[in-house]
Amino acid sequence: MIRTTVRSLIAVVVLTIFFGGVYPLAVTGISAVAFSHEANGSLIKRNGVVVGSRLDGQSFTAAKYFHSRPSATTPAYNPTYSTFANLGPTSSALADQLKQQIAAVLKSERPYNPGLTVGKIPVDAVTTSGSGLDPDITPAAAYFQVPRVAKARGLSAVRVHQLIDEHITQRQFGVLGEARVNVLALNLDLDKVSK
Repeated sequence: MIRTTVRSLIAVVVLTIFFGGVYPLAVTGISAVAFSHEANGSLIKRNGVVVGSRLDGQSFTAAKYFHSRPSATTPAYNPTYSTFANLGPTSSALADQLKQQIAAVLKSERPYNPGLTVGKIPVDAVTTSGSGLDPDITPAAAYFQVPRVAKARGLSAVRVHQLIDEHITQRQFGVLGEARVNVLALNLDLDKVSK
């Protein structure tokens, strides 16, 4: 009985040291060397200054920028607090949230697209993602914003479409996920093309 207890305690100590210390340090070290950009948050720098991360959504409200998906965090787009609402289709809170988002989208887009109706708004333009901080939008949500961005930038709609096309990331291995556009990367390249 004592021998079994001692062996069990030794196993607990050895496994705790290995799986609680050695293994995490080894994986962290390997990732820092092999995947340094990703391990450090996939930060995007311009002129030596960090302007954001490819992994977190950011707020863009000016007409000359593509807008991100709505944020579910408090305050909005808070990268230290990823969350989701967990509201179901029968939730009145979700219905109120959607009404507010739809009204905001119609207000910002209708001046550039007078015939815009609710049915033409892409779903991800008015709904939050599972993390509440999705850095990507669908190509449909990006194309939807072209009239506003093109007009505000003084660019042709064709040129703005080309920029979107250059930023579309297809499904991984052709089957995983959905096609998407990183909003921060697109807006940064848009700034290079037109101030």
